[in-house]
Amino acid sequence: MTPINYAQLLRLALPEVIVVATALIVMAVDLLALQRRNIRTRFSVAAGIASLGCVGAIVRILLSPEVANILDGTLIANPLTHLVQIALLALTIFTLLLSVDSTFTEHVGEFILLILFATVGMMFLVGTQDLLVIFISLELLSLSLYILAAFNKRNARSWEAALKYFLFGGMSAAFLLFGFSLLYGLSNSTNLPQIAAAIHGPALNPLLVIAIVTTAIGLGFKVAAVPFHFWAPDVYQCAPAPSAAFIASGSKVASFFLFFQVMALGFAGSQGALTFPHLIRGWVPVLALMAIASMLLGNLVAIVQSSLRRLLAYSAIAHAGYMLLAIITHSEQSLAALLYYVFTYALATIGAFAVISVVEEKRGDDQLSRFEGLSKQSPIISFCLAIFILSLAGIPPLAGFFAKFYLFVTVLEASSSSASLLGLVVLALAMSAVSLYYYLQVLKRVYVTPPALDAEAIRPPLFKQALIVVLAASVVLLGCAPQLPLHWLLSAIHVAGL
Repeated sequence: MTPINYAQLLRLALPEVIVVATALIVMAVDLLALQRRNIRTRFSVAAGIASLGCVGAIVRILLSPEVANILDGTLIANPLTHLVQIALLALTIFTLLLSVDSTFTEHVGEFILLILFATVGMMFLVGTQDLLVIFISLELLSLSLYILAAFNKRNARSWEAALKYFLFGGMSAAFLLFGFSLLYGLSNSTNLPQIAAAIHGPALNPLLVIAIVTTAIGLGFKVAAVPFHFWAPDVYQCAPAPSAAFIASGSKVASFFLFFQVMALGFAGSQGALTFPHLIRGWVPVLALMAIASMLLGNLVAIVQSSLRRLLAYSAIAHAGYMLLAIITHSEQSLAALLYYVFTYALATIGAFAVISVVEEKRGDDQLSRFEGLSKQSPIISFCLAIFILSLAGIPPLAGFFAKFYLFVTVLEASSSSASLLGLVVLALAMSAVSLYYYLQVLKRVYVTPPALDAEAIRPPLFKQALIVVLAASVVLLGCAPQLPLHWLLSAIHVAGL
């Protein structure tokens, strides 16, 4: 047995250690020095310190880009994990800055601490290929998100949504743990590549079929894929805006990366195939059914929503269906397409929630009617909202367009081995056209419908307006120069060997 190099272990985990230390510092500063200050000041100071800690973790990753694999994948480091961790830290910073000027809770230090703990869970999640560490990291992330969803004690619906999130999450964790236990029993290992080598065979073991289904159930809940999506609309609508933005962005990036790794590495050789009318048993047909259901239900139910938050929730379900196509393809190009897609989607979603938080503060809720005439009262954030919405719809030259284009092209290139993949892309294109209807309904309210006579004028705080502009500019830049992040991703994926 190889002896553990604790110095190397500490070096690899130093970015996570920095984030944990920052969380404890934020808690101490808030409790010891800021209790008598107003809530906005406390949020501003706590978010500023936490953002600096995340920047410090990013700097550490950039200054020490070593490649390592400790204890058979218990902790790994390579250019790909570094890129994903930096993306997660950047999304956390945007979420923290979104919370500046918030007033929904007096427990500021605890709120920021939970965001940072969730970030640590996500960082460990993408930096391991071991089932035990995956499950522990998922639970750290999930428990933090459950509490964040219920953090607005003044809103009973926030508690209700968090309870649903917790109950569904507990059931999904049970399914996932059961699937992992079967994998361990079949392979006598918790390392994903070793599991794949042990379970590979000419025919699927019945226990392996159960493991595939239960693992897909557990991970399907994390990405809000149908039929494990029931928590998403309530959480998106009722959680505090920073919490909802974080759940819809950073956790999606980590969860989809994990989903790809578990399926492509842990179940390698057991993928099956989409060959109608006779399917070859494996995880590909299971994910294909989830993708089809997600694209159909997400887009069709979004049409009838009157709340922008719930519309974004059902839109997220539809986007999960698109992103599952990349996992079904499971190639280097599809992983690059998946990561580019989920990161650009996360940026646009955080930006949309930032605009929603401004409107809610002035007009009370997120009903679409509250956005009527917004362009005449606040043209800057209206223009930014248009960028976010059109990016989610996949309109050029925004990041969302190229993300969809590259993902669909990648799946089409793989369709030569399975004509059914072509059918999935056709369905995805059709549902993308459907999504244009409800996305344009939002912009119609903003730009065409006049504001109500008694509508209160909206003057967003300068800092939050600047944050929204930065997010919108990022979406535009990633759409105009997609080759740069994709080059980094493909190079990193090649080195990582995924």
